[in-house]
Amino acid sequence: MKILVVGTGAREHAIVHALAHEQDGAGGDAHELHAAPGNPGIAEHATLHGVDPLDGAAVATLAGSLQVDLVVVGPEAPLVAGVADDVRAAGVPVFGPSAAAAQLEGSKAFAKDVMAAASVPTAMAHVCTSLDQVAEALDAFGAPYVVKDDGLAAGKGVVVTSDRGEALAHAAECFEARGAGGRVVIEEYLDGPEVSLFCVCDGETVVPLSPAQDFKRALDGDEGPNTGGMGAYSPLDWAPEGLVDEVVERVAQPTVDEMARRGTPFSGILYVGLALTSRGTRVVEFNARFGDPETQVVLSRLQTPLSAVMLTAARGELAGLPRLRWSDDVAVTVVVAAEGYPASPRKGDPITGVAEAEALEGVHVLHAGTSVSPEHPLVSAGGRVLSVVGQGRDLDAARERAYAGVALIGLADSQHRTDIAAKAAAGEVAAP
Repeated sequence: MKILVVGTGAREHAIVHALAHEQDGAGGDAHELHAAPGNPGIAEHATLHGVDPLDGAAVATLAGSLQVDLVVVGPEAPLVAGVADDVRAAGVPVFGPSAAAAQLEGSKAFAKDVMAAASVPTAMAHVCTSLDQVAEALDAFGAPYVVKDDGLAAGKGVVVTSDRGEALAHAAECFEARGAGGRVVIEEYLDGPEVSLFCVCDGETVVPLSPAQDFKRALDGDEGPNTGGMGAYSPLDWAPEGLVDEVVERVAQPTVDEMARRGTPFSGILYVGLALTSRGTRVVEFNARFGDPETQVVLSRLQTPLSAVMLTAARGELAGLPRLRWSDDVAVTVVVAAEGYPASPRKGDPITGVAEAEALEGVHVLHAGTSVSPEHPLVSAGGRVLSVVGQGRDLDAARERAYAGVALIGLADSQHRTDIAAKAAAGEVAAP
């Protein structure tokens, strides 16, 4: 197959990595992979094209000129901007929801409305348009306070804090950034461990992938500010039996059915963020694409060809997809972030040791915020710079391999968490 992947981050590298390491079931030949615009890591497997990922017309034109069989739109911003719509209009199969369906991520208020209509269990929430309303909602729910920017915020629009002043300050920043018409969502705090579940959808049928858990806080012990994610692992041996079936039955399928009823069928990845609370499973958030860094561990374990899964969904034929096959291995990913992340990450620092890390057994490295420069073959170009993935027979082995890879990476003043999946490995994570 000829496949074009749209995006620049570790999620897109994980997708390309998975595609590059499978065989085309039609004839056993390798896929012809393209990326727009991609990154230096993706360039090892795909031809890069300097196309703006937010320019739907340009992406559609590129797909047509390359005569690709499938376009995969990775990030949320192009999806909300309607890039998938432009590609579909050009007659090219695309994996990713329409702009209208992507509002499940583009607007938290919209997502709450859909959840209510579909009777999806989630946190109680107030949608606020002023600081006075925010203050009232904070007092109504009490601490810990959960404050969410209504729109896209690159994984950094949520603050969970026991400090009322910090909660109000974040809301004020959201209003200032959005201008007139800006909205902030205040939610009740959900206790219990969090779980991420990706569901492949074709507008009607839902096929779940393997659950994962990620780590949002910047520092060990779940301290520090929220980030886009500092690491993840999969599978979750502590998750309740039947959790995936429950989420499909009570959350994903009703949501897909409701979106279809509204005339905006959802096709692509429905990312369901969950909290396993003392009162039962609750939805924390929806996203309209693969999540980063969970994608890095989930796709590393998928043995069914990812290309077949995505093309089948793009064609609306998921009902006929054979049961997914998974590796028995455990996967752990650790994010290497730039100095100053998430507030003001430093860029342009040389990166070394990637090849050495990838030479380790059971380790591969995915690029997130990297670039090339005249002085150095690889430099930092974002907050989250690399994701180091380790696979092994159990969590201890996977963690050991991931951290052995991290130890070989050279990036001045970089930061990473040392406790990714540590509690799970010690048997200290359990659902209520």
